[in-house]
Amino acid sequence: MKDYEEYFRTNRLPHIWCPGCGNGIVMKSIAKAIAKLDLDQDKTVIVSGIGCSSRASGYMDFDTLHTAHGRAIPFATGVKLANPELNVIVITGDGDCTAIGGNHFIHGARRNIDLTVVLFNNNIYGMTGGQASPLTPTSKKATTAPYGVVDRPFDPCQLAQAAGATYIARGTAFHAAQLPDLIAKGIQNKGFSLIEAITPCPISYGRRNKLGDSPAMLKLMSESAVPLTAYGKLAPEQQEGKFPIGVLHESHFGEYSKEYSHVIERAEGGQK
Repeated sequence: MKDYEEYFRTNRLPHIWCPGCGNGIVMKSIAKAIAKLDLDQDKTVIVSGIGCSSRASGYMDFDTLHTAHGRAIPFATGVKLANPELNVIVITGDGDCTAIGGNHFIHGARRNIDLTVVLFNNNIYGMTGGQASPLTPTSKKATTAPYGVVDRPFDPCQLAQAAGATYIARGTAFHAAQLPDLIAKGIQNKGFSLIEAITPCPISYGRRNKLGDSPAMLKLMSESAVPLTAYGKLAPEQQEGKFPIGVLHESHFGEYSKEYSHVIERAEGGQK
């Protein structure tokens, strides 16, 4: 098994992320998951969109695609359909995936195509100017909401489950020992997998909302994140301000590229 550090393009480092950003922890967790599963480096593709998180593909030593804003999942779908033997991992952010890329996210889950989507959720558009994203909590401030966000954020894990994803998990940058295992299980799932990784953005989000520095934001994560079994035992009022982590959902359904291959076989055989 390779050491996870062998999966980085060291000539591209150091990275561009701000001091205290948790994206490096999540990127390392992806590399550790790949190392744990001992995936063939030449048969593993990393696809990303646009944003802070999506710069990770440039640092990872695989065949990579840094695509248009919000379009990582359709690009990855094309890669998987063209060569179903590949391991395809999508790196995306809360704005990239759930705003401009929201429809692609829904339909990727609906199709249950074998993609592992790692959603870096820092609750904000970081790179593009600190705008509110669909996952910015109500009342929190952003450059587009200087007096507080009015909109309710949606839960991407619940959305993915409703749309048909067959593996859903949530972890945090604080729970760095758990996150690689959650990602590895997603890679092993033969279908659409979502791993939401809660990560701190101390500059664009933390400063504006007076959440303190990165250690303070990580401490808040540790206090807010509750293992799923324990979360389910809390009364509704105790769940306020907290969120469950771990494997949130697993189910089975036909994987899209495999099912589509049967359509091709029927077409080539003249069947209807």
